[in-house]
Amino acid sequence: MAARAAAVVRRLIGLGVAVVAVVVGLVVHLAAPDGAASDIAGDALYVVAIWGGLVLLVPRWPSWATAAVVLVWSVAVELFQLTGLPLRWAAEFPPIVLVLGTSFDPRDLVVYAVTAIAVGGADAVARRALSRRRAGSAAA
Repeated sequence: MAARAAAVVRRLIGLGVAVVAVVVGLVVHLAAPDGAASDIAGDALYVVAIWGGLVLLVPRWPSWATAAVVLVWSVAVELFQLTGLPLRWAAEFPPIVLVLGTSFDPRDLVVYAVTAIAVGGADAVARRALSRRRAGSAAA
């Protein structure tokens, strides 16, 4: 039963993180001036939103697996931009830019990797601390 409760809590955390990341990402996209800082922030928030969505879907996955899938997804989307299809699709349906972007930028790959490692690491540390806390309260 404790595992089921932990999964529910984790799903709620994933949902909350995804919603906050999407809202902040939209604010950055719509309100921040174009430039390196807003581009990097948008890329990092994209990774965080994907992480939150994945945790919502598969809360029991290990932190490293979630971070790895998020990184692979982000890199795949970035490489897909090399085909030119996202740019063409954006001409017909502009909101798709928020999911697929438009043009390849190698810096984005670095931002994705750093953010996935940071989110995965923070997730692992938080899960370990929560596990210790539960073990301590169960022993008491």
